[in-house]
Amino acid sequence: MARRFAIHWKTAAIVFGILIVAIVFSLEFFQKSKLPPGIVSGNGRIEAVEVDITTKFGGRVAQMLVKEGDNVDLNQALAQIDTKELDAQLRHAQAGVRSARQERLSAIAVIAQRNSELSLVKKDLNRSKGLYENDSISLEQLQRDETAVQTAKATLAAARAQLSNSEAAIEAAIANTEVLKVQIEDSILKSPIAGRVLYRLTEPGEVLPAGGKVLTVLNPVDVYMTIFLPTQHAAKLVIGAEARLLLDGIPDQVLPAKVSFVAPKAQFTPKEVETRAEREKLMFRIKVQLAPEFLRQHVELSKTGVPGVAYIRLQASAPWPEFLPQVSSP
Repeated sequence: MARRFAIHWKTAAIVFGILIVAIVFSLEFFQKSKLPPGIVSGNGRIEAVEVDITTKFGGRVAQMLVKEGDNVDLNQALAQIDTKELDAQLRHAQAGVRSARQERLSAIAVIAQRNSELSLVKKDLNRSKGLYENDSISLEQLQRDETAVQTAKATLAAARAQLSNSEAAIEAAIANTEVLKVQIEDSILKSPIAGRVLYRLTEPGEVLPAGGKVLTVLNPVDVYMTIFLPTQHAAKLVIGAEARLLLDGIPDQVLPAKVSFVAPKAQFTPKEVETRAEREKLMFRIKVQLAPEFLRQHVELSKTGVPGVAYIRLQASAPWPEFLPQVSSP
């Protein structure tokens, strides 16, 4: 009998302990779930802007200069595409520039020669005119000298046209070299932002097409959380409204943020929206942006996928919930 009473007493103690824990948990939960007027909240995950580093032209990957997790600077070289073929084309194009310039010099020399010839036949024509007036030569001879002048003028015009063609050929050859130089320069893939390598998607030796993905770089200061709020709250939100983020992994640290986007259309819309109850079910996508100046001092917080809760002020004078820790300073 005494043993049975002891067992019942232990069972009652365990049940009583569970009830106490449940009550404490419930009180804490309801205290946190109750928000002051003018404050709304939503669940979400930390996201960050990701930049894909892709090839502009197809080619073989010669070198990968970074690995996953590396921090990179703006315009830092990340990978190198093989340029042997482009280098050969550039040498050929540069030889074409030199050849076009030689042709230009030849055209200038021809023009000088044609000018001399024209000057000579003009002198012959002037003498022939005088002799013809004195009946010293025939009309046929005078006409031959006049034809020679016209021929010399036409030849000079052709030489000048050849010079223009040579100059155009030089410009085209130079433009071709500049295109090849740009292609060679673009074969060095550089980071458009200062960030962190999130994914390394290829290895040296792989042949990629134009637009092939090589790396993904994460922007550590462009971090946000996407949440969804009902119509009655979304309608009161303004861009720039103050917000606070509380992440699951660091519940004792509050991150400063602001509302940077409110969707112009509801994300979950019934086919027919006729009653007030149905309109209240509409949910709008909200983007809450972490303060960049804060993230520059706390780069370690730029971890995508971490869940948490965003608390937003609908009114600038609304007090923050008492259970929120003090906001972290930069």
